[in-house]
Amino acid sequence: MAATMKKAAAEDVNVTFEDQQKINKFARNTSRITELKEEIEVKKKQLQNLEDACDDIMLLDDADSHLIPYQIGDVFISHSLEETQEMLEEAKRSLQEEIEALESRVESIQGVLSDLKVQLYAKFGNNINLEAEDS
Repeated sequence: MAATMKKAAAEDVNVTFEDQQKINKFARNTSRITELKEEIEVKKKQLQNLEDACDDIMLLDDADSHLIPYQIGDVFISHSLEETQEMLEEAKRSLQEEIEALESRVESIQGVLSDLKVQLYAKFGNNINLEAEDS
């Protein structure tokens, strides 16, 4: 008897247009967070590669390093040791700023998602699942 009443209560919840808009917004933002996190991981790998390059350049002797090739787009341009180090440091700074901006966007979207979760769970209770699947 109690199971029948619970099932009837679950069927009584109407989904309004505004509710559907909130659900769609939640789905879009969840997808966007996933994309941003993937982009952050790619940029962190690029940053690690730049740090490895800086470490390798430090191991060079001044006598060994007449010109060091530095890739810009599809082209390698030779620079002195100091110029190459400066270019690598600037590239590292730029990537770090990009990573911080992406992480900031993820945090703001997570705030929106938690607000939407509160609103949707308040209306639909256990009839809606907004938790990410672990796959």
